[in-house]
Amino acid sequence: MGSTDTTRPGRGRPLAGAGTSPTGLLDLLSVAAVVLDTNGRVVFWSPQAEDLFGYTAEEALGRYAVQLLVNEEHRDEVVALFAEVMESGTDWAGAFPVRHKNGSTRLVEFRNMRLLDDLGDTYALGLAVDQATVARVERGVALSARLVTQSPIGLAILDPDLRYLTVNPALERIHGRSAADHLGRRVQDVLPFLDTEAIEGRLRRVLETGQPVTDRYVVGRPTFDPHREHAWSVSIHRLEDAAGRVLGVATSVIDITERHEAMIAATRARNRLAMIAGASASIGSTLDVEQTAHELAGVVVPDLADVATVHVLDSVLRGRTPSVTGPARFRAAAVAAAHAPEAARVADPPGELARYDSDRLLTRCVRTRRPVLVAETTRQDLRRIARTSEAASVLERTGVHSYLAVPLLARGEVLGALSLERIGTPASFDDDDTLLACELAGRAATCIDNARWYQSVRNTALTLQRRLLPQLPSRLPGLAIACRYLPAGAVSEIGGDWFDAMRLPGDRTALVVGDVMGSGINAAASMGQLRSATRAFAGLDLDPAEVLRQLDRLTEDVEHTIATCAYCRYDPEQGQCRISLAGHLPPALVRSGRPARLLDLPSGVPLGVGGTAFETTEFAFRPGDQLALYTDGLVETRCDPIDARLGTLLDALTATAGQGLGETCDWVLETLRPPGGDDDVALLVARVEP
Repeated sequence: MGSTDTTRPGRGRPLAGAGTSPTGLLDLLSVAAVVLDTNGRVVFWSPQAEDLFGYTAEEALGRYAVQLLVNEEHRDEVVALFAEVMESGTDWAGAFPVRHKNGSTRLVEFRNMRLLDDLGDTYALGLAVDQATVARVERGVALSARLVTQSPIGLAILDPDLRYLTVNPALERIHGRSAADHLGRRVQDVLPFLDTEAIEGRLRRVLETGQPVTDRYVVGRPTFDPHREHAWSVSIHRLEDAAGRVLGVATSVIDITERHEAMIAATRARNRLAMIAGASASIGSTLDVEQTAHELAGVVVPDLADVATVHVLDSVLRGRTPSVTGPARFRAAAVAAAHAPEAARVADPPGELARYDSDRLLTRCVRTRRPVLVAETTRQDLRRIARTSEAASVLERTGVHSYLAVPLLARGEVLGALSLERIGTPASFDDDDTLLACELAGRAATCIDNARWYQSVRNTALTLQRRLLPQLPSRLPGLAIACRYLPAGAVSEIGGDWFDAMRLPGDRTALVVGDVMGSGINAAASMGQLRSATRAFAGLDLDPAEVLRQLDRLTEDVEHTIATCAYCRYDPEQGQCRISLAGHLPPALVRSGRPARLLDLPSGVPLGVGGTAFETTEFAFRPGDQLALYTDGLVETRCDPIDARLGTLLDALTATAGQGLGETCDWVLETLRPPGGDDDVALLVARVEP
């Protein structure tokens, strides 16, 4: 604690074999020793006395102490006091002004006592300390004590065996234990809720190496507050005395729980923003209810919940107005689980109808359109969560301890609910989790609602399209026919393509394939008009070129309508076909026993352009021959050359020439039509019967 003067031999150094090392306290106080004989002469003068009074030993030895050190006005008092000590042997202690060699006067604290040697001679020993030094040490000790006791930082000193020697009041509050519960005990006895093995390992490394540890982050749940995670900043350094002897280790502990909680809150906020951003990118990638539900479940597991189930009301999936009266009927659209296979096993199987009574939490969620949060579930809660008592037992056995259900709300309607369960995640659902789940469920609900309306509109459009397509005659003279129609992948692309086959006078047959440019309901309506007009003109038994001319005049009167068409008239008696094109792709002809080829025909201009004559071409069409009429959606793509696609069509027709016409149509579509194509397709294949 004090400085050691190494300029004097032996000062501040322990003697060999003399026990423990000195503390340095006497050096800090600089205690001076002076011995007087019975006459008051100086017979012993310590080096500290030289420092304190200014006289060397040669100057002081043999002189009267009262003359050397005491001012004249105090000499009588000092002589009387000296005589009393020598006669009675009573010790005297106190502070007294002493004259320094330089002429100044300073207050010195004395402790005087009588000595007796083995010869019976009597002496007086005086121990003296500068009063200013004493006051300085007392102030330092008092200040240190106040700093330790009043410091808001927890402080402790542990001995070399790592047992507590002292703790301050702040550390008592931080640990939730009194000083008496610390003293003499190890860390593992006082703080069993922490990783004490690691803590004592760090303490021992500091004790052995002297390398301090600063601002080490420690987290745990103390026994006095087990439901809240606390955090502390711990620093450790080794304690040594003035001689370098290791006394133990000192630790300082700062409670940073509030800062720790703020950091956790900030991290959670960042994670939630990242989850919402990820959900915006991943949820609703397709207009499909089940796919959207799987995307929602994939976002919330495992970051928000261990098990998630997306329940959609059965009325929503059937295209009806959502309503919940009495028990609720759901179909699980998706189930996701992380490390909880048993809990996922008892969840509602995707696609199956599930009935939840009115007392179930899921029913309450969709009926009230409000979240249902059960932070800590009980056995009774699990029975109201699961659909069956057996499922509730499984949830209890697997350790479901927290539950959250939020409604799927979109455009003011409830479409279902998202149910979440926590098993391995120790924290319970809270209000922040509820807000996040509602945000994610709302985004998914909008996508599910869009998919629902898309499916409804698409089904309506396809119904319209198919209603506009003809019901082909069951029997045509000398011909076998197969037809296929495939809608486009998007609802806005329906309506343009059609095919038809009509029986004409004289056992003749008209074959038609057309394509109204554009898409949507308007294109479908225009297609319906053209198909009806084609049937009317065909009934007049007009030449194919004349039929197209009449259709062209009709189309000119319909604003913004352009269409392509291939009109063919087959005469079984003559074994010939007469055909005319209006801007349409050439048909493919497959002769019996020969490869398919495209007919070389004048292409003409589309219907609605006007002012151009159409040409009719005649070719032989005999038993076994096949003719394929199609629209451009079959062979045109954005990336492939049209010639290559037409070649693929011919190869497909050649490969299926001897098969049934239905099989031929299916193979052609499978070969050429990509899934979810951008355009609808009409295909008609006719074969001359023997």
